[in-house]
Amino acid sequence: MNKQGMRTITISVQEADALTFQADVLALKHAQALYGVDEDVVNILSVKGQQFLGIIPPSAFKIFYTKNRMGVRKVLFLGVKPLRQFGYPEIREFGRRVLTSLAGAMPDAKHISLTIHGPGFGLDEIESFEAELAGLLDAISSGDFPEELQNITFIERNQGRADRLIKSLNQLIPNNTVFLDNKGNIGSLGEKSSEQLRSVGYISSSKPNIFVAMPFSEDMDDLFHYGIQGAVNVAGFLCERADLSTFTGDVMEWVKKRISTSSLVIADLSKANPNVYLEVGYAWGCNKPTVLLVKDTNELKFDVQGQRCIKYKNIKNLEESLTKELSSLKIS
Repeated sequence: MNKQGMRTITISVQEADALTFQADVLALKHAQALYGVDEDVVNILSVKGQQFLGIIPPSAFKIFYTKNRMGVRKVLFLGVKPLRQFGYPEIREFGRRVLTSLAGAMPDAKHISLTIHGPGFGLDEIESFEAELAGLLDAISSGDFPEELQNITFIERNQGRADRLIKSLNQLIPNNTVFLDNKGNIGSLGEKSSEQLRSVGYISSSKPNIFVAMPFSEDMDDLFHYGIQGAVNVAGFLCERADLSTFTGDVMEWVKKRISTSSLVIADLSKANPNVYLEVGYAWGCNKPTVLLVKDTNELKFDVQGQRCIKYKNIKNLEESLTKELSSLKIS
């Protein structure tokens, strides 16, 4: 209790390893297959290579004791749609279900940890985070959360992303604290934050977006996040790209859908692999406007050498040039 007897719940982002972070429970998704942290946790908790999890249908969940093999006491797995169908509305619903599931199954949970979903398979980083956060607040505002809940922590291993999420959280929730009055109403959000969180996830798919075609590799991350994503978001667009290694099955169907519904395609042809050129070709086939980027024009393949490219020297130069380019284009 705090602030004249109002109940408080602290929501934070921490740069940490979800496998060792200490909390009562770690909430994860099961998208009808295992990815990233989900797979790491299953490997840790499996005995002699015998996987214990099985398939968890969407809308179902399972809770497992970690037996001191992790920093948390228990792990919650929520069944969700396959990854290619797991968009912004589903991310918001995941956030809500984390708390509603634990409300009955683990009412004594004081500290819940979870990870962000979406950016790892190409969705807009901030939109994904805000959708998941909004889902948590949906459950809190309806009173459907563990009775003893005090803290919710988003765990992010990447320092750059953690810093960006912290900035977003600070703008939405003052002091990272949610205050509940004696009727359970959230009283700590400003009008702008309330409006933003009310709609995120639900209308995300209708927001204009820009698809970025570029190699999905660690050495290109700063280029994407600080040279491209920032300029795209400032221009008022969601920024999406595809990590083709994440998906199973027909990954190009997902890519083609994102391109065909985008307002514009940005392609960085520096160190471009065949997938990037394939995505550019498909965008041209869909008559989508494209902006081509390159650091060294000698890297261009013959089929795009006659096309206008924005040449950049470094990340800052790229951000400035792309911001100027997007402001001059009439796209919607």
